[in-house]
Amino acid sequence: MGNVLIVDDSSTMRKIISRSLRQAGLAVDDIYEAGDGIEGLNVLGGNKVSLILSDINMPNMDGLEFVKQVRAGGNKVPIVMITTEGGEDILKEAITNGASDSIKKPFTPEQLNEKLGGLL
Repeated sequence: MGNVLIVDDSSTMRKIISRSLRQAGLAVDDIYEAGDGIEGLNVLGGNKVSLILSDINMPNMDGLEFVKQVRAGGNKVPIVMITTEGGEDILKEAITNGASDSIKKPFTPEQLNEKLGGLL
């Protein structure tokens, strides 16, 4: 069991991801939400998190900068990018900067289970 942080500027997408995590049957205790990387860092600073799911395109602090900041702080929590971005360059940069994996939207609960099951 673990806590998950969802970082996405769309409240609708955060709810979809949250619901999909539960439908996938993943071992999730609490789900925290943040609307951008700055909020994500604040939530991360005050809570124990086992997994982060982050969008790439967000205002204020995007997902790439968020990953860099999390890693610069020494946090080793797995970070999975969830994005509509088709560009492999952006995903490659996220992995280079410390992201663990990526999932492209749209996704199914089964795909989440397959990708995230070993991380929780």
